[in-house]
Amino acid sequence: MHNVEFKSELRDVQLARTLARAHGAAFIDAVDQLDTYYRVPTGRLKKRETTGEPVEYIFYDRADRSKPKLSHFTIYTEAQAQARFGSAPLPVWLTVKKVREIYLLGNVRIHIDTVDKLGTFLEFEALVGTNHPIAACHRCIRDLREIFAPVLGEPISCGYSDLVEQAMEEGIETRS
Repeated sequence: MHNVEFKSELRDVQLARTLARAHGAAFIDAVDQLDTYYRVPTGRLKKRETTGEPVEYIFYDRADRSKPKLSHFTIYTEAQAQARFGSAPLPVWLTVKKVREIYLLGNVRIHIDTVDKLGTFLEFEALVGTNHPIAACHRCIRDLREIFAPVLGEPISCGYSDLVEQAMEEGIETRS
C-alpha cells in the first residue's frame, strides 16, 4: 500500500480542530498509541499498540524530507509479523507514546498528535488507490497545507522515532 504524507509542528491544536471540522473532516476518534520501533536492515518497523484495537506491525519505507513524500507500507498482524520477521525477539530501538486525534476527509487521514516528550504535530496521510492516484494525493496534501497554514509550524522531515533519538543524542530535555 502507498500513501502521500506530510507532517509539521502544530502551533494551535484548537484552531486545527476547528479548521478540520469547518472543511468537512469527520472526527473519528482520539486514541492512545504506543509505537515500539525495531532495528531492521532497511525501512522501518514498528509495533503499534492502540487502546481497544489489535496489535499491528507496520513496515514502511519513505524518504526523510520535509516536503510531502510517498510512503510504501505493509500492515501485519502479530502472526503475520512473526512469519515475515521471525519469532525471535527483534532488537528494540525505542518507543514513542502519543495521543492521536483522527479526522477523515475523503481519502485523507488528518492526525493531531500529542507526542510524549516532543509536543504537538499535524500529519496528513492521503491513501493512494485506483480512484486516488499519486498526483491527486499530492494535490490534496497541497490544498490541506494551504487550509491549515495558520496552525502549521516547521515541516518535519523524519518520523517521531527519529525526533526522539535526535533529542536523546543531543541531550536535549524533551517536552512532556
